[in-house]
Amino acid sequence: MAVHQSTHRSSGFRLPSFRRGGGVSASGVAESEAGALTARACVFASARVLMGFVFLWAFLDKTFGFGYATASGKGWVDGGSPTEGFLGHVAVGPMESTFHSWAGAAWADWLFMLGLLGVGLALTAGVALRPAAVAGSVMMALMWVAEWPPAKHLSDGSASMSTNPFADYHVVYAVVLIVLAVVSAGDALGLGRVWARLPLVRDHAWLR
Repeated sequence: MAVHQSTHRSSGFRLPSFRRGGGVSASGVAESEAGALTARACVFASARVLMGFVFLWAFLDKTFGFGYATASGKGWVDGGSPTEGFLGHVAVGPMESTFHSWAGAAWADWLFMLGLLGVGLALTAGVALRPAAVAGSVMMALMWVAEWPPAKHLSDGSASMSTNPFADYHVVYAVVLIVLAVVSAGDALGLGRVWARLPLVRDHAWLR
């Protein structure tokens, strides 16, 4: 016995239909996945902006001496060295003497400060995330070696107070930078899409 089906068309607007057992229709799943992708993009964009502020704040504080990590009157504009305090007090690790020799050098100050500024601006704007991830990860790796978390004791025998022999915040920051570049986190709430359309960037994907 044939079953006759209605031939009239729907109006085009359809609420998600729930099947027995709590399932949703294909259209409902698609809408949920689209919403999830949007939320995911916003989360990555928020992480990108926050990471950008971490680098930009370090640059500004070391430049002008806001009285946080850099004392007032000791900023770069006041004649202070952004690297002398940190590198000059390295007290452990295989590069201890090397870092001491770099401390306060003009080239080290400029490279460090330009790195902070460049990475901070790139993350905040959402452009050049791949170069920023490389530069930022190199900076984090050098700072990790300077603090040398694996050591239980400093060169003078005192306790290093290391809380983890490997996964300190430098490692976490480096991983976050790499993830932000991989997922193109600058495309949401940033200038990533505009940047990607530039002829130079199209011809050199590593600038993306």
